[in-house]
Amino acid sequence: MKADDSAIPHSTIAVAASTAGPAAESPAGSTTRTATGTAGSTTRTTAGSANRGGVVLAGLGVVAFSLTFPSTAWGLESFGPWSLVALRTLLAAAIAGAVLMAGRVPVPDRRHRPGLLVVAAGVVVGFPLLTTLALQTSTTSHAAVVVGLLPLTTAVFSSLRTGARPPRAFWVAALAGAAVVIAFTVQQSGGALSGGDLYLFGALLVCAAGYTEGGRLAGIMPGWQVVGWALIVSLPLAVAGAAIALPLEPVRLTAHGVIGLVWVAAGSTFLGLYVWYRGMAEIGVPRASQLQLAQPMLTLVWSFLVLGEKVSTAAPVAAIAVLVCIAVTQRAGRARRTG
Repeated sequence: MKADDSAIPHSTIAVAASTAGPAAESPAGSTTRTATGTAGSTTRTTAGSANRGGVVLAGLGVVAFSLTFPSTAWGLESFGPWSLVALRTLLAAAIAGAVLMAGRVPVPDRRHRPGLLVVAAGVVVGFPLLTTLALQTSTTSHAAVVVGLLPLTTAVFSSLRTGARPPRAFWVAALAGAAVVIAFTVQQSGGALSGGDLYLFGALLVCAAGYTEGGRLAGIMPGWQVVGWALIVSLPLAVAGAAIALPLEPVRLTAHGVIGLVWVAAGSTFLGLYVWYRGMAEIGVPRASQLQLAQPMLTLVWSFLVLGEKVSTAAPVAAIAVLVCIAVTQRAGRARRTG
């Protein structure tokens, strides 16, 4: 809002200078031009700072998300897939509830509740459940590259939902990044998709819808409140899920299992989504979504370092190509927003 407030006196002064005629050459006119230039410079500086801050926040979200699959693999050492997702949501909702109560945050307006339901269904429940089921048959590295299609999927959802129209260069780079991810996935799997890929493709759709709606809401209310209320909305389902799943799925507590559960709940679900939605609110959903092109490659690194999975020699080549695509989408998105 600050940029808009400064733009009002800027426009007013500019119009006054243009209609003053000869007076524009007077010392007063000189002052007018100086004020105009200062206001414009301040506006650009503020917008540039907001852009950089938004990129940093969204980038931190990507780093948090990149640890989700390795952490889930650790969690599955101790819990069944349904139990893990239910407990993940319960723990994250407990954190969110404590933060909301401490901040004495009022219940969202009724008009925002359908959007929060979409966020809850897509990001809090749907994506974790589908990807956890997929990781029973897929490696984390394979799942990571398939989910690398999420940036393009999110950009398409955002364009349809919010009417955002990124420039052509953005879409060309986004499609190129998606093509790299698809080629890498096919190469990794030997030309055939695994059984867990159906879960992963379903996860793409529900998560993209949740990201899009959450990014829109984060422009209305603070991002941490979007995450918090979406978790609270999911709490009854999580309680029911835990009550049903825990007696049916064996629990074998290990250090890895507990660490994995804590991270996917506190790190990925709460803190990761908090900075992610704040970043999307500042730089826009399409542009932020393309930062996630780096997520599969980061997950490959964690899979190698944390889980000891073998990483294909094609990974560095794909990583460089994806990073180039990210640079182009960020440049195109920044040019559209500042233009």
